[in-house]
Amino acid sequence: MGKKREQEHVIARLEVGGKKFEVLVNPDAAMRLREGKQVDPDELLVGDYVYRDVRRALKASPEELKKVFGTDDVKKIAVEIVKRGEIQMTTEQRRRLIEQKKRQIIMFIAKNAIDPRTKLPVPPQRIEAAMEEAGVGVDPFKPVEEQAMQIIKALQRVLPLKIARALLKIVVPPEFAPRVYGELQRLGEVKSTDWRTDGSLVAELEIPAGMQQEVIDRLNKLTRGQVEVKILSVV
Repeated sequence: MGKKREQEHVIARLEVGGKKFEVLVNPDAAMRLREGKQVDPDELLVGDYVYRDVRRALKASPEELKKVFGTDDVKKIAVEIVKRGEIQMTTEQRRRLIEQKKRQIIMFIAKNAIDPRTKLPVPPQRIEAAMEEAGVGVDPFKPVEEQAMQIIKALQRVLPLKIARALLKIVVPPEFAPRVYGELQRLGEVKSTDWRTDGSLVAELEIPAGMQQEVIDRLNKLTRGQVEVKILSVV
């Protein structure tokens, strides 16, 4: 049990006015917090203390914490330390988080980019190979979108890529129209809707070009294959 717990935490450190403050945190939760996402402090914090030095088990006093952070609430302080400080990781922990972030970036690019020559999505395997060829690095703490845009520019030297949007015309039979209408907002940006007198729905939906097949499959599932989908443009 102790070994498992050791693998699950890392040290987050912040130096304020020459004084060092450290907390033990969950690395996955810390990564999400650094990306600007909402994280439950109970999931983030491992243990109940703010330390001056974790390895020496030297705890910060409540008086010190109040003076520096304006509170002695360990959970609030832990969030601030993670947001403003640095995360100390083992090599294996860093490798795992980088691999996780790399997968997220590859899927983001696959869903949002096309080959400008064919207007078709680029398979994730080709994107990964191009990243290796271009020697692209991944930061485990920077947001996916921010890194993806930078990586796309680097990949364009070895792989034709373009961020593109596809505009679909969708015709839905009356019996499925209300259900599909409720789903369209989650699938993309609805550009127009037209309810016909028979209750059928005609809509134009803009989506990331790389998600064309995913959206078409979803619409077919919702309508038992009775939807009509036409790709109006890919730009």
